[in-house]
Amino acid sequence: MLRAGIVGLPNVGKSTLFNALTAQTSALAANYPFATIDPNIGVVPVPDERLAPLAAIVKTNTIIPATVEFVDIAGLVRGASKGEGLGNQFLANIRETDAVIQVVRCFEDENIVHVEGSVNPERDIETIQIELALADLASAERRRDRAQKTAKGGDKIALSEIALIDRLLPVLSEGQPARLVPMTDEERATARTLFLLTMKPTIYAANVDEATLAAPEDNAHVKAVRALAESEAAESVVICAQIEAELVELSPEDRQGYLQSLGVEGSGVDDLIKSAYRLLGLMSFLTAGEKEVRAWTIPRGTRAPQAAGTIHSDIERGFIRAEIVSYADLTRAGSYAAAREQGLLRLEGKEYVMQEGDIVNFRFNV
Repeated sequence: MLRAGIVGLPNVGKSTLFNALTAQTSALAANYPFATIDPNIGVVPVPDERLAPLAAIVKTNTIIPATVEFVDIAGLVRGASKGEGLGNQFLANIRETDAVIQVVRCFEDENIVHVEGSVNPERDIETIQIELALADLASAERRRDRAQKTAKGGDKIALSEIALIDRLLPVLSEGQPARLVPMTDEERATARTLFLLTMKPTIYAANVDEATLAAPEDNAHVKAVRALAESEAAESVVICAQIEAELVELSPEDRQGYLQSLGVEGSGVDDLIKSAYRLLGLMSFLTAGEKEVRAWTIPRGTRAPQAAGTIHSDIERGFIRAEIVSYADLTRAGSYAAAREQGLLRLEGKEYVMQEGDIVNFRFNV
């Protein structure tokens, strides 16, 4: 399963957010640096408003959403790339993730210690970026040295690797992320083999207080985070980790009522989960029958037979065709029978690329 790592400086709300994401309190949330040392891991359901209406149509009480894995990684500090604050261990934890959610403190609270002494999102983001870039710089230089030996024999792969690294080194040496370097598809494939921390797609989560939640656009700290995210063509999400962690104790109805009382339409955590799912390059197709309604996770660009294989390898091996109807068409028709009568169901073959929200019945023969 692909996983998203939650990173940031100490005491910015990472573990509180993780508890809200996983709807439990297994991650220690405390007011001192390095409250988290070993990474906490949780499998989180992806909010999907389509599943309940589908369940009503096919008359089932069983709903199984897609899931995504989150890892709560201990706070990084200045010098982490040189081992400060258990930095080597934490950097290794980040390396094992597929995407990064950087939690940025955007609230003032004199009772919660800030490791740098004051709240400054731009500085905090820069601190994390520099440490990750410096770790990547050392890794890329070592990789270049190895490739240089192979390239002496004229190895084309080694030569292309060196050419890419030579473009990356100046950017990394300035403390900037490698993902900002324009690359061709071929270069991007090469970059993946370098396992660089700063190549990982990133979401910036602006962690605000309750008072800011209803009008985050008025918060100067949030503005700074959004501006930086836009400069990188990255996503940003506003959350109040403390409120979200408290919401998990409430029923869905009470949760929605409480959010509305704060002037907020929906959960920031729900938005964050959906953003992380997209960031990981994932999408869902749906199956719906009397037994269950279920969202199945596949990488974007997956063809029908491989999608069938996520249900069972026999279905992929014996794939004949996929009977597909869009969510909008099925809910508008009101039933499979009505959708079929209206010609809304279509048959797709082995070359069909699955689309987000396809409702599928795979035909196969083994």
